[in-house]
Amino acid sequence: MTDSLAAGTQPTAASDLETERRRPRSAWRNPWVIAWLALVAIVLAVNATMIVLAFATNPGLVVDDYYERGRRVERTLATRRAEAPGWTMSVDTPGDLAEGRPTTVRFFVVDAAGQPVRPDAVTYYAYRPSDAAADFSQPMIEEAPGRYAVEVSFPIAGVWDTLVAAESGDQEVVFDQRISVGAP
Repeated sequence: MTDSLAAGTQPTAASDLETERRRPRSAWRNPWVIAWLALVAIVLAVNATMIVLAFATNPGLVVDDYYERGRRVERTLATRRAEAPGWTMSVDTPGDLAEGRPTTVRFFVVDAAGQPVRPDAVTYYAYRPSDAAADFSQPMIEEAPGRYAVEVSFPIAGVWDTLVAAESGDQEVVFDQRISVGAP
């Protein structure tokens, strides 16, 4: 074959085929390369989708003064431990809470001797962990010494963090509870 090329003759179909075999094939024609590139493209598309969803569904639960609030909570916890009055507190929350339905929540507080305590003010706070716009608070009314009540209506079904704050002088004592509100 090399003799015929040296003699100046036309290359044959067999020599063209052999030359074609020696030339490397394009990587784009390999199904493994295409599969790996498709996998990378899918991963990037999923990541982009997650980033867009994270920004679109942001509940906005970050506050502007987060550092100062954190320090205030730390100081409050340390102060409470040092000045704990020894009160025993409980909250009576009905188990059949439903969205939009008014219900009465009661708060009971007694001192270390078992005598009712009469704080200056008692406030009921309800926080929605996933939606700060639904948070609310209401003052509780004294029904009897050491027994307070408030009528509340939760605007959204789901999990709520509740807190009852009893203020006596310059001291505030809190009782927290996580509740679940059902759909109507």
